[in-house]
Amino acid sequence: MRGEATGREFIALVTALMATTALGIDLMLPAFPEMRQQFGMAADSTQVTWIVTAYFLGMAAGPWLYGPASDRFGRRPPLLAGLALYGVAAAVAAMAPTWQLVVIARFVWGVGAAGPRSLSIAMIRDRHDGNTMARLMSMIMAVFMLVPVLAPAVGAGLIAFLPWRAVFWLPAVVSVLLMIWSRRLPETLHRDNRRPFTWRAVGQAGKEVVTHRQTMALTIAMTFMSAIMTAYLAGSEVILQEVFGYGQWFPLFFGAIAVLLATNSLMNARLVGRYGAVSLVRRVSLIGIGVTVAMTAVAFTGGGIPNFWLFTIVLCIAIPLVQGLQPTSNAIAMTPLPHVAGTASSIIATLTSAGGALLGGLACNAFDGTVRPFAIYFLVFMGLAAFFVLWGTHGHDKSQGH
Repeated sequence: MRGEATGREFIALVTALMATTALGIDLMLPAFPEMRQQFGMAADSTQVTWIVTAYFLGMAAGPWLYGPASDRFGRRPPLLAGLALYGVAAAVAAMAPTWQLVVIARFVWGVGAAGPRSLSIAMIRDRHDGNTMARLMSMIMAVFMLVPVLAPAVGAGLIAFLPWRAVFWLPAVVSVLLMIWSRRLPETLHRDNRRPFTWRAVGQAGKEVVTHRQTMALTIAMTFMSAIMTAYLAGSEVILQEVFGYGQWFPLFFGAIAVLLATNSLMNARLVGRYGAVSLVRRVSLIGIGVTVAMTAVAFTGGGIPNFWLFTIVLCIAIPLVQGLQPTSNAIAMTPLPHVAGTASSIIATLTSAGGALLGGLACNAFDGTVRPFAIYFLVFMGLAAFFVLWGTHGHDKSQGH
């Protein structure tokens, strides 16, 4: 009988599976200039951000396939199917002759990435809940953040020596390696807990998820948080190049903020143990409003082109703060629904990915050569996220976090 991944290997494998999501984004950000040139776009065109938006939209559509199927057949078979689709779509994108086909392949790639993302969270929920799940999610996120640290530099290195489409080929190879490693993954959903895969059963599970105040309020909050992160991921390269003229330093800039994200995730894991998940997200969401107000004030100095270092300092506070809220909020949203974890994870992933992609894309399309639209959208999204966090956790037992 083959050995199964347990303990640290299980956490490492789940982390690697979740990291495929970030790899499918961050690796190709340094190749944006080459993509613009290859497909005849203007040097400052934001059309290239469809590389990110289409991917997120695919991630929004995919969970509806994986969640109910995983509640019926277990987590492993849909997970392996998602990895296979991820690899095939990456290869198609690498060979696509037109921009339209690249965008379509990116959407399908996102559908594949939705499997590892949503099912990894469901597998964690199968084994843990409450503050324990929140701490574990934060620790996994800290390791997960190594991908944004390394991926842009790896992507820049690839296009320095190879054709730019190598940033598509590498994720395809990684997906194959993860499929091999995932054969050691234990099935976390016991047969006794599986649900029938029928429209009625899926509908009942979905209704239970969308009518739960805590779950849906935190899901809506995470949608606005995701919008902030999408706007940052898709828009930071354009802002760094067109507003500040430091485009050549993008991999270093992006990696430095990713280090802060990883550090913040480790700190968040400790703070969950000290304050409890619910108390922590309530406090941090209020701090987030203050930080984004400060960012907006800075953004309106210098005619919308503020001092680079001052703006970077505020951004280096805001982005880790928003990112740190997400795993804890996800744990709180998932906690009440252990019996439909796959469906709950899928609905949460769908809404946060689709909403985040569309709202984040709206923020990117508002670019006017300054950082003012960027900051205004950050402030609005953070204010709405904080409102839904506070509403969803109102009257909650803060000492327990679930």
